[in-house]
Amino acid sequence: MEYTFNEANFDAEVVQSTVPVFIDFWAVWCGPCQMMGPIVESLAHEMDSSKVKIGKVNVDENTAIAAKFQVLSIPTFIMVKNGVEVDRTVGGMTKEKLQAFIEKNLA
Repeated sequence: MEYTFNEANFDAEVVQSTVPVFIDFWAVWCGPCQMMGPIVESLAHEMDSSKVKIGKVNVDENTAIAAKFQVLSIPTFIMVKNGVEVDRTVGGMTKEKLQAFIEKNLA
């Protein structure tokens, strides 16, 4: 399942999550973000939701979250554990590379 994180649910869904959280910071006008969207959605459906929560943050609608994580370019992908950023990567990539990024942060 792919989550949509926003300022109203971020604390409950991300900060207080009992499993690691993968966040895709994106915007509607961002070409590479549109290219990565289906890949993120596919991984959200394929990966075990009891081990990782996968979701998106629209940076235009949730500027406070983007500022908190100092997101300067998009797409930015961030892994959060226990409410704290543990890793990030920026830019478009293959599904395999994105999945490998997520999996290395689940160990």
